[in-house]
Amino acid sequence: MARYTGPKTKIARKFGEAIFGDDKAFEKRNYPPGQHGANKRRGKKSEYAIQLMEKQKAKYTYGILEKQFRNMFKKATAAQGITGQVLLQLCESRLDNVAYRMGLSPSRSGARQLVSHRHITVNGEIVNIPSYQLKAGDVVAVREKSKSLESIQSSLANSSNVFEWMTWNNDTKQGTYVSIPERLQIPENINEQYIVELYSK
Repeated sequence: MARYTGPKTKIARKFGEAIFGDDKAFEKRNYPPGQHGANKRRGKKSEYAIQLMEKQKAKYTYGILEKQFRNMFKKATAAQGITGQVLLQLCESRLDNVAYRMGLSPSRSGARQLVSHRHITVNGEIVNIPSYQLKAGDVVAVREKSKSLESIQSSLANSSNVFEWMTWNNDTKQGTYVSIPERLQIPENINEQYIVELYSK
């Protein structure tokens, strides 16, 4: 499956925030990459540039490529509700994102790998599609044979994630995607309205 595999710190510096999680290299150099990165006297960005940057930030944050992201936008446009919010809710409802939110991996890319390597089940069935859209009430669990995986145990031991829209039982290694999160419950620093404006041109 195609996905971004390039330098993550460089991308984080571009957006001025650690969008891929804790990053010591970013903390040392949290200014834009390139020859003039640390120069504060940068020109004012155009409206289009701001909108494009916000779309790219969302794509990199959730690990989604352009074609898939555009399809999700079309789906959000057709759904009831505010398009930008629905778009982020669709991103949050992806299986790889929920596995990440539940603390099974310290990064979304790691959670995507767990899903594609058949370590995760949904409602008792193995699902190896990271983009699988969960519905409210779906039960996400670690496959029985994978419960002893050191990477999962280590991640859960260091995880302090608590989200109102999901539950997690560390003993049984399973949780429930209780409900679709409201916009205020989604912690990502993304201005979804810019994305809507960009795609609506």
